[in-house]
Amino acid sequence: MIRQIKKTIVQEEHKIKFWIKVVVAFVSITIASYITGSFHPNTWTTKKIIKDTENQMVSEWNQFGFHKPSIEYSTDIEFIMAVGRCVDYLNLHHLHEERVHKYIIVAMAVLETGYGKSRFAKDANNLFGIRTWDENEPQLKPLELPDAEFGVKKYPTKCDSVEDMIDIINRLPAYEDFRIERESQLQSGKIDLDKQIELLSKWSTNPKYTELVKSKGKSVENILENKLAK
Repeated sequence: MIRQIKKTIVQEEHKIKFWIKVVVAFVSITIASYITGSFHPNTWTTKKIIKDTENQMVSEWNQFGFHKPSIEYSTDIEFIMAVGRCVDYLNLHHLHEERVHKYIIVAMAVLETGYGKSRFAKDANNLFGIRTWDENEPQLKPLELPDAEFGVKKYPTKCDSVEDMIDIINRLPAYEDFRIERESQLQSGKIDLDKQIELLSKWSTNPKYTELVKSKGKSVENILENKLAK
């Protein structure tokens, strides 16, 4: 009887020691994971946290009437400011690695439309001369080429054309080098907009296009920064 009791006690002690080891191992793994995650976060987890946080922010702002802004203007500066507000809104709906810098977009819109004064800007809400070859898609034909196989796309709003422009740059193979460079700059923390602009040369057949965008981008930056500082 005594032997049986001793045997039972030993067995229970082994069980207790086993579960103590399990608990200690679990706690150790949890602590190690926490420390590793805190100081060396995994890229997928980091991106997911950023995306979830931004989605939550946008959802909350939308509940308070934060919607896609209209682009309305009567002066060159008003055009720059209005397009800038549209870009700010759209970039909130994209991850950091999918965003196109505001100065680049506004500079391109200025060059393509002459500060929103072009026929395509006024009649098609198209700020970038984006074309379509789909005959079923709303479009305007160039005045000098009324029988052209392509047309300039018509958009419900001007901000919709900005959204499409961002999507084109993020999607088409022609701008893959731009996307690679943008990602590299984001990873290093050193942003060089001139270098990014150089990789958008395929947007226009004008060989001087990127130099024009760079120049216009600097004037756009000065205007936006001065307005924000006031």
